[in-house]
Amino acid sequence: MNQATSNVSSLEKHAVEIRCRDGVVLGGDLFRATTPRAIGTAIVNPATGVLARYYHRYAAFLAEHGFDVVTYDYRGIGRSRPARLRGCGYRWRDWGELDFAAVLRFARDRAHGTPVVVVGHSIGGFLPGLADNARDIDRILTVGAQYAWWLDYVAHRRLGLVLKWHVAMPALTLACGYFPGRRLGWLEDLPAGVAHEWSFRGPRFERSHPRAERQSALARMAAVAAPILAVAVSDDEFGTAPAIRRTLRYYGNAERSAVMLRPADYGRQSIGHFSLFHDSHAAGFWTDSLRWLRDGANPWPDRIIDHRA
Repeated sequence: MNQATSNVSSLEKHAVEIRCRDGVVLGGDLFRATTPRAIGTAIVNPATGVLARYYHRYAAFLAEHGFDVVTYDYRGIGRSRPARLRGCGYRWRDWGELDFAAVLRFARDRAHGTPVVVVGHSIGGFLPGLADNARDIDRILTVGAQYAWWLDYVAHRRLGLVLKWHVAMPALTLACGYFPGRRLGWLEDLPAGVAHEWSFRGPRFERSHPRAERQSALARMAAVAAPILAVAVSDDEFGTAPAIRRTLRYYGNAERSAVMLRPADYGRQSIGHFSLFHDSHAAGFWTDSLRWLRDGANPWPDRIIDHRA
């Protein structure tokens, strides 16, 4: 194993419980920096239906390079799953408005004046803008950040993805009262509200909110001031350039940059939507990401794309 990805269990990792303002308790972990003093606190936001533990080796890597790191499962997932998923009423937007907001408060309270940075994968890169305390974020790195508008999916896979996530998923969710993703090998089980927001999302995310709440949701997104570096990968079927741009447009008052990485940049034939968080990328993408999280420097200046197109 690469020295940069030493065994997670050898680090100072503590299970934590984080209470949201509506009383829901999230299960997570706090990785303590292995350096004499933490240079900041990093929050890792997972993709939809992905357990927090998928990101633990990346979290351990960040801890070995000076960050305290918080990982957590969204409500309805993994260690934040209720005894009964059917009828729990959890929605996708709750992951940002309630869950991420609570984790950000937890991180800020323990940061002791050092920066709080966020790494958001897929929907995890969109959720920070839904929190009413997002002003407490100092820097954001997003990876394949999008919210599942089907016309943004890569063209040659679009039909299959639509049939899977926008036809089969809502039908199964209706039949079961929740989405049985684990049984199918399609990510984790999802609360019905989360699955339906994914399935029926339109080109404007706020339209999945009640009409009276749409302007406040947009205002929270626009209030984010932390600099954002958005990473897209050329063979990502979900996080395409149009999807990344659609997300970044909501962060209209933040300093934004976007880059398009190619598998060949890291000597790969493919990367896709998930593999940048695999520990085989420790000496490549992981090390590069430190330059942004720690120093605010774009490590891929030759891969910049126009986020306004």
